[in-house]
Amino acid sequence: MYHKILIANRGEIAVRIIKTCRKLGIQTVAVYSEVDFRARYVELADQAVFIGGARAQESYLSANKIISAALNAGCQAIHPGYGFLSENAAFSQSVTDAGMDFIGPPAHAISLLGDKMASKALAIRAGLPVVAGHHEPLGEPEEAVAIATQLGFPVLLKPAAGGGGRGMRVVDNPHEFAAALSACRDEVRKGFSDDRIFIEQYVERPRHIEIQIMADHHGNVIHLGERECSVQRRYQKVIEESPSVAVDSMLRAEIGRVACALAREAGYTNAGTVEFLLASDGNFYFLEMNTRLQVEHPVTELVTGLDLVELQLRIASGERLSLQQEDVGIKGWAMEARVCAEDPSRGFLPTTGMITRYAEPRGEHVRVDTGINAGSVISIYYDSLLAKVTAWGEDREAARQRLIRALNGYHVEGLTTNVDFVNSTLDQASFARGDLSTGFIEEHFSSGESKAPPAPEHLQYMAMASLLIYHSRRSLLKTSVKPMTPQVGSSPELEKSHTYVIRVDNEVFHVRLEGDPVTRTWAIFVNGTSYNVRTPEFEFYRRRLVLWINGRSHMFRMQYEGNHIRTSFCGIVRTFEIYSPAEWRLAHYMRREKKAVQENALRCPMPGLITAVCVAEGEYVRKGQELLRMESMKMESGIASPYDAYVEKLLVRTGQTVETDEVLIGFRT
Repeated sequence: MYHKILIANRGEIAVRIIKTCRKLGIQTVAVYSEVDFRARYVELADQAVFIGGARAQESYLSANKIISAALNAGCQAIHPGYGFLSENAAFSQSVTDAGMDFIGPPAHAISLLGDKMASKALAIRAGLPVVAGHHEPLGEPEEAVAIATQLGFPVLLKPAAGGGGRGMRVVDNPHEFAAALSACRDEVRKGFSDDRIFIEQYVERPRHIEIQIMADHHGNVIHLGERECSVQRRYQKVIEESPSVAVDSMLRAEIGRVACALAREAGYTNAGTVEFLLASDGNFYFLEMNTRLQVEHPVTELVTGLDLVELQLRIASGERLSLQQEDVGIKGWAMEARVCAEDPSRGFLPTTGMITRYAEPRGEHVRVDTGINAGSVISIYYDSLLAKVTAWGEDREAARQRLIRALNGYHVEGLTTNVDFVNSTLDQASFARGDLSTGFIEEHFSSGESKAPPAPEHLQYMAMASLLIYHSRRSLLKTSVKPMTPQVGSSPELEKSHTYVIRVDNEVFHVRLEGDPVTRTWAIFVNGTSYNVRTPEFEFYRRRLVLWINGRSHMFRMQYEGNHIRTSFCGIVRTFEIYSPAEWRLAHYMRREKKAVQENALRCPMPGLITAVCVAEGEYVRKGQELLRMESMKMESGIASPYDAYVEKLLVRTGQTVETDEVLIGFRT
């Protein structure tokens, strides 16, 4: 076993690898860019080496700098994590040529399987079913349209290189084809320096099923069951689970068998994931193979009891797999939610900023993989993934409920995240039934909000939590000023019954509160429905509150300002306005909604780097016309004109970094 390795990555995966290395007594060397010098993984590693600027090309994608750092530190191997250079065949070969081990597959396997067209051909030779398509690079648009027409619309354009859904487009008809093909080529040329595009039939409402495989250098290949990764946005996974409700023991055995066959055909070693589409008719088709550890590997670890990073290290160092296929067991169920710095209400655009408050969920069978702390700065330069929250249960429902509760208690302030969005996804009735497809989010959400109304009971729970916080703060204030006020009438602490009016959206709750903060037991009547509530002794004034409602424990997150309390629970986020009966009669004189005023300017939708300016000053532009292109957190997006106007002033240039709401262009109408 190695005594020292270098981790060629950052963030939560670097922390994850460090934890296993510590368990095995292996020293770790971290590498960091100029914006990561205070990162959590840098502090945890035994040694840290600065390798360059904030942009990945200057640091985490610089193979020469990373290999030099490893050699100078006396490392025997390099673990690439995922992303960056993890699936770069040239990097794998360079590590080997430098006399170190690459903790992953050999360069020839990465090269073969990383090319999606070559991997399709390999899969066919290995006997795997594939989706019908033209698995050769497309030529001129006219020829490509003819091929697509022969296949039948809708079709899916796919890049030969890269991953993460970049460069993929669904095309519904011939009229959209040329523009979509051009956009695909532009995106992958910039992202992967390879603009080859091929085409497949588009499979309607498939599930995304993947098989985790492990292969050693002695010819042993096993699989560790399946993961369901159907819930996605922009081809990026949001929630993963293992096993899948759609896979029985027979299908698991068959899909696992062909995944192992592909690995053998490719001469594969170490950890890998073979991905499939599972159609509604029960047929499955090879999609691609990821030649690295997956982001979602914790769900496999929780149901198998195995440490996949440890298996990677042992295989890379030359050990045989210590278990055979019949030794692999699946116990219970695990679900993982990806917590990202992004705004679901704005099309999942990335967000940046400093994390000002941070509290992780805790509890039995809850696992948090993260690289952040309070004070961490989330920049435009890297992936938006902040953390992965994973929960295990005896069955699927137990795992789902445990994950919902964990996300209820995950508190991140300072920037917008998708915590409540993923929690709302878990709370959908169709998700609870296991009725999933890759179109799940589009079917059930609009602008980041669930299309289904919140459960009335959930809103009542949230109203009670908000009221208890408000009432307790108000009672404390009365008690604190009691020594300074004359004793007239009853004293506040002897009043056992209180009435309030709570407004949320267009609903009004009339609430009577009876109880005693000393005993922490309450009877609460919400529009006539009674609840027995018990509160904790010390959590009243924090931003997380645990309540026992009718004997069941629930956790809420909240922020408060006066009588306005913003509460999050099970993916629902609402602001509750709380009034005494006297105040309620005057409520219509209070806060009014302001109407947005149109300004003759284009403001930046997210922080990022301007990669192209598509217009000139004085040019007349139409609403929806692309004016700029920008890159943020490995995603390139176009910024369209908000209306018809003349471009009066360009305030940005190519290569400039910009912040959310910064004015980019001034217009003259």
